[in-house]
Amino acid sequence: MTAADKLLLPSMMCADFGCLRDEVAALEAAGADGFHLDLMDGNYVPNYGMGLQDIEWICKNATVPCDVHMMAEQPGRYVEKFAGYGARVIYVHPEADVHVARTLAAIRDLGVHPGIAINPGTSFATIESVLPLVDYVLAMTVNPGFAGQKWLDFVNPKLEQLVAASHKDGNDYEVVVDGNCSPERIAQASAMGVKGFVLGTAGLFGHGPYADSMARLRTL
Repeated sequence: MTAADKLLLPSMMCADFGCLRDEVAALEAAGADGFHLDLMDGNYVPNYGMGLQDIEWICKNATVPCDVHMMAEQPGRYVEKFAGYGARVIYVHPEADVHVARTLAAIRDLGVHPGIAINPGTSFATIESVLPLVDYVLAMTVNPGFAGQKWLDFVNPKLEQLVAASHKDGNDYEVVVDGNCSPERIAQASAMGVKGFVLGTAGLFGHGPYADSMARLRTL
């Protein structure tokens, strides 16, 4: 994988919402390939994430694509709303949707890339049957709902499984990692063939100028 192939996606939950317009502009200028936007309902995960108004504003004002990660029960209720905001990818969790195949099809019908998110404790087999329906797999290397957690090493074999299956047997998706994407972990996962990385406090926010951090991460 070359530096140009890598997708670097700042997690906007970690941005400074006191100056959101400036944060968006600075991250775009630093070379962000897109923005990762987290919706949490306090039910599927024990926390609340970004508000709908925040997600809408970023989607409609950013000049780079935006991905929406729905950590919410019954995500099918929201896909039309996020498609209307202009989201490029919508991720849903299989445990949160009893008809996840129908929801993934609805996302594609709205002209948006469907994505499946897989928790650390969720097996590859759980989502294997719906992999032909998605364009992206968001592999969680921490338990969803909170920033600042440690990378769970037991997930690494599953990352290798996901990459190995990504472009065969009717599948055509890219693997994106979400959780403690430090420089060391980005280098490790890049070597496995992981395409994208959600950047939070481990590798981007709080580490000096965004442009410097993004340039370092791009070369790993």
